[in-house]
Amino acid sequence: MESRQTVLVTAAAGGTGQFAVQLAKIAGNKVVATCGGTQKAALLKDFGVDRVIDYRKEDIKLVLKKEFPKGVDIVYESVGGEMFNTCLNALAVHGHLVVIGMISQAGFFLMNYPHLWRAHLERLHNLYTTGKLKIALDPKQFLGVKSVADAVEYLHSGQSIGKVVVCIDPSFSQVTARL
Repeated sequence: MESRQTVLVTAAAGGTGQFAVQLAKIAGNKVVATCGGTQKAALLKDFGVDRVIDYRKEDIKLVLKKEFPKGVDIVYESVGGEMFNTCLNALAVHGHLVVIGMISQAGFFLMNYPHLWRAHLERLHNLYTTGKLKIALDPKQFLGVKSVADAVEYLHSGQSIGKVVVCIDPSFSQVTARL
């Protein structure tokens, strides 16, 4: 990712969006982020987002059209549906659209470039251990395999903030992971 570009991140307070906004800021870009709710907007402002669009208070299409009339350079899109269409129309000439999933529909995660994962995970771990990358975990607890469906429903509800975690083994002691 180059510096001095405008990057739009949808569902920016979610499990992957939170990393996209921070990585875009670390790279020296202007970041525009969408979310739903004041708590999510506050989290994104803490991450250094330049323009938060709370879709519960503002019309995303109108904001993008008014404030970014030439479009945005990069879109990190994980919602799908109408949001995908909005993002596609908000792209600048020669812009890049990165689709990471479509939580508004059945949901999926793209499994491309597995040969690059290790190197990138090491870079992410380095950013985390040096304090440059923050991780927001949703405080709601989901314990056991039986809670997976509830966790997915919670994700779809729009109430989650940050990464939603399911602890598969409820007897597991709460030890903080490296990343």
